[in-house]
Amino acid sequence: MVDAPGVVQKNAQEYAQILAIKAGMTVQELGWDEDCDSRISEAVEDVIGEELLDEDTDELCDVVLLWWREDDGDLVDGLVDAIRPLAEHGRIWLLTPGSGKPGTIVPGEISESAQLAGLVQTKAARLGTWQGSCLEASGPQK
Repeated sequence: MVDAPGVVQKNAQEYAQILAIKAGMTVQELGWDEDCDSRISEAVEDVIGEELLDEDTDELCDVVLLWWREDDGDLVDGLVDAIRPLAEHGRIWLLTPGSGKPGTIVPGEISESAQLAGLVQTKAARLGTWQGSCLEASGPQK
């Protein structure tokens, strides 16, 4: 089922609001592939007025968008890598395929992996066919 053009745009604008992305933020995107929803990335770029940074950046980031699927490897390792560029009080939005989709990650694995990486899940949101988990440092920042 395809959304009507007005609905697609409305939903895309809502993605940045759901992710609490604001103008002036620095956002890095990791793990993007052809199966990802480009409307989410584009909505964030529209709000921040810049392209998303890739994995090669040396800049500190307010937010890391981490696309992750079951077969992408060890989630703890992926989260630890995603923490490195985070600015103080930064957060990771872990984006995983929604329930019943190929590559889905069970919620228990997300919370356990987050805890092992020194993170805590603060909220969850549905973004189209993807599930977003907002992860923040559980203790003092590095």
